[in-house]
Amino acid sequence: MDPNGIMYAGPLGLGFPELVVIAGLALLLFGGKKVGDLGKGLGEGIRNFKTALKGDDEKIEEKKQV
Repeated sequence: MDPNGIMYAGPLGLGFPELVVIAGLALLLFGGKKVGDLGKGLGEGIRNFKTALKGDDEKIEEKKQV
């Protein structure tokens, strides 16, 4: 905690209480299964993006070697 009593809230100004409220609202609006599917889809998208970036790096290295 800061000497002034102000806690750091992160890069977007969202602290833990705000994130809990957002997660609760998402759970309430979409239900547990939809939120889980959304998380799974987001994770797969990030994984595919990283794989694509690695593939591009490997192609660049192959061109440099040739």
